[in-house]
Amino acid sequence: MSSPKYFVDEAGDTTLFGRYGKPLTHTEGVSKFFMVGRLEVGNLESLQTDLDALRAELLADPLLQAIPSMQEKAAKTALFFHAKDDVPEVRHAVFKLLLKHDLRLSVVIKEKDYLRRVVSKHQASQPSYRYNANGHDVYDWLIGKLFLRSDWMLGATPHITFAVRGKRARTQALEEVFEQTVAAAFKAMGFPTQNQANLQSAYPSQSAGLQACDYLLWALQRFYERGEERYLHAMWPKFEHVLDLDYLGGTTFNEKHLLSLESRAGV
Repeated sequence: MSSPKYFVDEAGDTTLFGRYGKPLTHTEGVSKFFMVGRLEVGNLESLQTDLDALRAELLADPLLQAIPSMQEKAAKTALFFHAKDDVPEVRHAVFKLLLKHDLRLSVVIKEKDYLRRVVSKHQASQPSYRYNANGHDVYDWLIGKLFLRSDWMLGATPHITFAVRGKRARTQALEEVFEQTVAAAFKAMGFPTQNQANLQSAYPSQSAGLQACDYLLWALQRFYERGEERYLHAMWPKFEHVLDLDYLGGTTFNEKHLLSLESRAGV
């Protein structure tokens, strides 16, 4: 049995407060949601080959060569695909390519207004409490939620690549979170912990899996932040499940419970 390959990335930010503790969750330019996704890639080599070939084709297209983000000095599309930076023509081509590949994305979402209220209560009851502005606490907590499922743990040892956060890879901290999550899950199932994982951190430019994860998360973020459905609807076959922690006390969307403006009122 081949080892499953997972790629973990995030969308949105963990910013809650500005100067003097002013709430920023409804400020323009600040995301309303923070999400972490885990993408399983069926054939990583094929995905890498196809994305490299597509990039070469797009860079050679005379209709796209004058676009700033396509220039090598911009260190954007010329080096790797990133949905936020890529122009619409590039995004369209990448999404079409991803539909042809065996991809399964699982996501956990936290609405930042709920998080801000929890943090404010902590600050009121514990004056010494300080919210971790870099978001590592929230990120690690969501990673635990993301991997706290038994459907992936009983097979071969997984290989997990995390997108580098900030200036330093946090591989050791992520290993600790992961090990605690796995141990808790096996304990809940009544089994001794038996499955470890090979963890590493990488930049998106080094990983086709991280680039694909970024694109699918962008489609989901577009839905949550702007109420725009078309990208999410087109790519929904690539979503395994979306756990919305704060909608109706926690709601899972999947192939039987589709995520839409109708099914997720309030976005």
